Amino acid sequence: MSRDLVVEKLTVGYPHRRRARVVLAGVSVRAVAGRLTLLLGPNGAGKSTLLRSIAGLQHPLAGSAALGGEPLADLDPRERAAKLAVVLTERFDPGLLRGRDVVELGRFPHRTRAGSFTEQDRRAVDEAFAAVHAADLAEVLLARMSDGQRQRIMIARALAQAPQLLLLDEPSAFLDAPARIELLAVLRRIAREREIPVVASTHDVEAAVQLGQDGWLIGPGDQVTSGPVTDLARGGAIGAAFDTADVEFDRATGRFGLR
Repeated sequence: MSRDLVVEKLTVGYPHRRRARVVLAGVSVRAVAGRLTLLLGPNGAGKSTLLRSIAGLQHPLAGSAALGGEPLADLDPRERAAKLAVVLTERFDPGLLRGRDVVELGRFPHRTRAGSFTEQDRRAVDEAFAAVHAADLAEVLLARMSDGQRQRIMIARALAQAPQLLLLDEPSAFLDAPARIELLAVLRRIAREREIPVVASTHDVEAAVQLGQDGWLIGPGDQVTSGPVTDLARGGAIGAAFDTADVEFDRATGRFGLR
């Protein structure tokens, strides 16, 4: 059976007593297992709302999202936590948590009723550290890590869940250009090696064209287009979504420039 994420006629937004505020309507897209899908769109287009609705962090207004043919809405919270991992941009006060403490939290949905930490849990944590090349951060306090190091730990925490789907909302938001490229390369490798769909929203369109495989593009307006990222770039869809009076996307080079 396919392990793809399939979104069908999903309408997302915010309910209201009189009339719901719709952000995106009738979204139908697919994220293929083993491939990195990047969610692109201008600021305020609804990227975070779409990801949060798929993840079950807020209720969609209509439509469905299914993983491997199983509707995500039918999963109870524990099943959802075991199958789906989410990395958000919200920062938190880590206190005295070390890297290993955070990554071990990813095993919580799989813990036994007795709460014991098994050899399987330890192996999953070690593999998660190795996947993001962060073993040297296991004993480092999160409060003393750089943004890039902290982001690797948060992704390792998600991977320790052994999820069947990984969703990330702006994982490169606080990273410099080389680190953003490296992070996308890591996510692409994780999708391939674990044979799961990985979906990440990003503002870095140029990096997405360079390293992304598939894309969901919001814009112009609330239109959502999907396909290989290179096709979205060369076919003019990215330019249509992002071009302004002063800046345009060059479909040949995959970069923005002044008109």
